[in-house]
Amino acid sequence: MDKDKLLKLRKKIKSKKPGFVSQDTHKRKRIRKRWNRPRGWQSKIRLGKRGYRKMVTPGYGSPKEVYGLKKGLKPIRISSEIGLERLKEQIDKKEQGIIIASSIGDKKRVNIIKKAQQAGIQIINIKNPEDFLKRIDEERKKKKQEKEQKLREKEKKKEKEKKKGKQKKKQEESKLEKLSEEEKQKMKKKEKDKVLTKKEK
Repeated sequence: MDKDKLLKLRKKIKSKKPGFVSQDTHKRKRIRKRWNRPRGWQSKIRLGKRGYRKMVTPGYGSPKEVYGLKKGLKPIRISSEIGLERLKEQIDKKEQGIIIASSIGDKKRVNIIKKAQQAGIQIINIKNPEDFLKRIDEERKKKKQEKEQKLREKEKKKEKEKKKGKQKKKQEESKLEKLSEEEKQKMKKKEKDKVLTKKEK
């Protein structure tokens, strides 16, 4: 049977496939939702009674020739740029495609996508690689602008603080100028006394 026909058949089978969940998950919190075969002697699911959940059976499986294919391609997992370069020549572009690992960061992911596009390799787990690249570029630009803005705000704050310090100094100087010579001498005496008391301690 042709590959396209088998893929259509698989789609038809999967549309009728129910969600296989463990027995009594809705009754108890501790029971996980993942599938576990019911083993109870009186289990209605095991016995295949009507009105109960369906059991996992071979009939719901996809045809052997198309088993494990994604978008009609055999997936190859890639977790680094070096891995892609090693497998670049071995990958059959018509039959195989790559899946980029979720653990990879955006920077490395972008490089892998660009290299895969240059080699003409299909990426299975990204719908529109060009849109993805555009989005990441926009995000990077945004972050850069935000950083620059923060730096500007910091510089402005520093300038304001400097201005305030200068104004305080001027005010103090003007106060000292207004004071008489006797008051100035008293001020100097107080400062000297403070220094002496500190030394004694």
